[in-house]
Amino acid sequence: MENRKKVAFYTLGCKLNFSETSTIARNLQDEGFDRVDFEEVADMYVINTCSVTENADKQFKQVVRKAMKLNDKAFVAAVGCYAQLKPEELAAVDGVDLVLGATEKFKLADYINDLSKNDFGEVHSCEIAEADFYVGSYSIGDRTRAFLKVQDGCDYKCTYCTIPLARGISRSDELENVLKNAAEISKQNIKEIVLTGVNIGDYGKGEFGNKKHEHTFLELVQELDKVEGIERLRISSIEPNLLKNETIEFVSKSRTFVPHFHIPLQSGSNDILKLMKRRYQREVYTERVNKIREVMPHACIGVDVIVGFPGETDEHFLETYHFLNDMDISYLHVFTYSERDNTEAAVMEGVVPGNVRAKRSKMMRGLSVKKRRAFYESQLGTNRTVLFESENKEGYIHGFTENYVKVKTPWNPELVNTLHEINLTKIDEDGSVRMDFVTALV
Repeated sequence: MENRKKVAFYTLGCKLNFSETSTIARNLQDEGFDRVDFEEVADMYVINTCSVTENADKQFKQVVRKAMKLNDKAFVAAVGCYAQLKPEELAAVDGVDLVLGATEKFKLADYINDLSKNDFGEVHSCEIAEADFYVGSYSIGDRTRAFLKVQDGCDYKCTYCTIPLARGISRSDELENVLKNAAEISKQNIKEIVLTGVNIGDYGKGEFGNKKHEHTFLELVQELDKVEGIERLRISSIEPNLLKNETIEFVSKSRTFVPHFHIPLQSGSNDILKLMKRRYQREVYTERVNKIREVMPHACIGVDVIVGFPGETDEHFLETYHFLNDMDISYLHVFTYSERDNTEAAVMEGVVPGNVRAKRSKMMRGLSVKKRRAFYESQLGTNRTVLFESENKEGYIHGFTENYVKVKTPWNPELVNTLHEINLTKIDEDGSVRMDFVTALV
């Protein structure tokens, strides 16, 4: 019997990348490859890149070196956002054989011959305007929860962001296909699905730049709530101007959608929001948070914030800091602004020095710790439902409640991928919450 080739994957970046890596992996398995862990010796290593993280090129080079250490004769392919934005740069990295852009990555098998190393990295990269079709994807078997892609690309023109350049225009999966994928996932004994995309609140735009919404995000949420066999559905990041009150109200009464929202703010200063070309002012953000608190007082609300954007004075920063400090939110994802080629912000005046950016980031991260602690304290003594994950971390198993409180209990392999009703008892030194079992659910 012919030896099947081994392929390993490394994913940088967001949940959307994880869902796409998983789909590419399944495609290659259908073509005769066996998937192995990235730590193992493989015939081919595929790196799904990200353009959002700082030092994207540095991270990429480290991963390539790691692959070459495992097998210096292995074929190395780079796909994803950074591969679309800087294909020649990645192709020049020692050890890289193939670089595929936004439209080519799902056809990886078509670009592979005998897996022999190339002298120079071969590039197949489209003009991003050609990325006008939709490829559905979801992750399965990689984690306790599945990431289900429902939308791709973005029509927004935020001045700091390269995603429209890397992923093209906003386009969505057909509703029937999303429901079919969700049903497939539910049959794999996966308890939680996270909806993911670049701008999921914009769900409903068809292919080929069709700006008409076939369905709305609310309709998507309503239909997914009816899919049998799914215990939990979680909405990943959604823009405040696209998170409608009707959606918030539906989630509050939903069978499967959990009370957890992650809503990018980026700045609490309307002056800076304008420079960023965000499509809302901070008053809209306040309205969304107040609405969530009105119908789901126990909900978890996460916030993205960027510090050190060009033109951000100390006054602007403190405006954002106090705005968030006064608001009933649960945690922050803090991003230190870094210049990106081919963005408007990269040539703006009022550049904030690196040491000031670092100081502001530290202050915001401190605020996040305080906010998370206050949120966890507000949940002590309540009964919640936890889904346990699969990792043994220093003798403990961790999991997340429906409202995203991280809990821990002594390791027991029988708890992996099971749901239990628990009582939250106390906050541990590492910041996670101790718990007592109430009843086993699933």
